[in-house]
Amino acid sequence: MNVKLAKFGKMLISRPAGKEAFLSAKAYVFTKSVKELTLDFLGVEVMTPSWLDEFLMGIRTTYPAIVLKFTHTDNESVKESLSICEPVSRES
Repeated sequence: MNVKLAKFGKMLISRPAGKEAFLSAKAYVFTKSVKELTLDFLGVEVMTPSWLDEFLMGIRTTYPAIVLKFTHTDNESVKESLSICEPVSRES
């Protein structure tokens, strides 16, 4: 499953917004049987570690066996946020 994070906005900057984005994705995007998830950062202009941490924490808690992949991670704020929240991230 591929999730385009730009659907949640171009500026992903607060912990409450990250939690809200996760809950929205959980309700409308994710399926119970999701085993692999690719987070696509194309179109994200600004991201903070707090937003990403809240979003990833929701995924890790709700879907503990999920395999996460990341794509379009060339934006500097995305790179830095991933290095803090998911230090062993993989580019697809």
